Amino acid sequence: MHPSSRPQSICGVIVTYNPDPEILRQLVTAVVPQLDRLLVVDNGSRQNVGNELSDMTEVEIVELGDNYGIAYGQNVGIEKAREREAAYVLLLDQDSIPAANMVETLLTALLIKQQQGFRVACVGPRYSDNRHEGATPFVKLNGCTIERQACTSDDAIIDVDFLIASGCLIPMATLNAVGIMKDEMFIDYVDIEWGLRAQHQGYLSYGVCAAGMSHALGDTSIALGRRHIPVHSPLRHYYHIRNAIWLCRQSWLSLDWKIALVYRVVCQMLFFSIMTPPRLQHARMMSVGFVHGIVNRMGRHFSG
Repeated sequence: MHPSSRPQSICGVIVTYNPDPEILRQLVTAVVPQLDRLLVVDNGSRQNVGNELSDMTEVEIVELGDNYGIAYGQNVGIEKAREREAAYVLLLDQDSIPAANMVETLLTALLIKQQQGFRVACVGPRYSDNRHEGATPFVKLNGCTIERQACTSDDAIIDVDFLIASGCLIPMATLNAVGIMKDEMFIDYVDIEWGLRAQHQGYLSYGVCAAGMSHALGDTSIALGRRHIPVHSPLRHYYHIRNAIWLCRQSWLSLDWKIALVYRVVCQMLFFSIMTPPRLQHARMMSVGFVHGIVNRMGRHFSG
């Protein structure tokens, strides 16, 4: 890939909720030199995130005062980046650490695809979880099957259907055209919904194999053959199931994706109800999520 020229500004947005202070500081230290501006949007953490980063003058802290969800936090950051006339937004989770050249590598790939005539939704890095070996592959639908896309070479740029939000570099022009994140989803499937919505509108997402990032996916994991299945809390599994069902109800989503997501929901409900204690609590929360997705009960879930 040819080096990019950084013609316009890049604003990073980190959304935090009770972050590990040391990991957050590592993240900020790693990403600040790669950006023109960095915003940390805090969703009502118990600790004062602003105090934790008070010596890092390059960082602007936005305190929301309560937990409004990842989507709302990202949207607040996107709007502030728009006010500051940023050309690109880099979304980051609080538990991700980018490689030293990640942003420049992503921007280079993005500009290449635009020069080739593609409308770019976003580009994202090849990420790895330090608890597991190897990088997590990208994802693309083939028929009704969600297939993992491994990097065949270090400089490959892979056409994907969506990317995880963390490490995702998005042109502001794309956000203006496609729209921002869906607040009502609160957490989980927010990035999937946005990526598929962008794709429906003719914008393409790309995995950039030369860009690296470490990222913790799930609280723990269960080994299933060569794969490691991320495991979250029962409440997070509620959001997984609810938001997947809600997404399936959207008129613009393709039939193939609806079939793939329903199959995924069934597998998740069976697997986590059997394999992950407390089994009854997982089963109950996922069942409630299934019903709430059908009846369109969205937003933050306060019980459970």
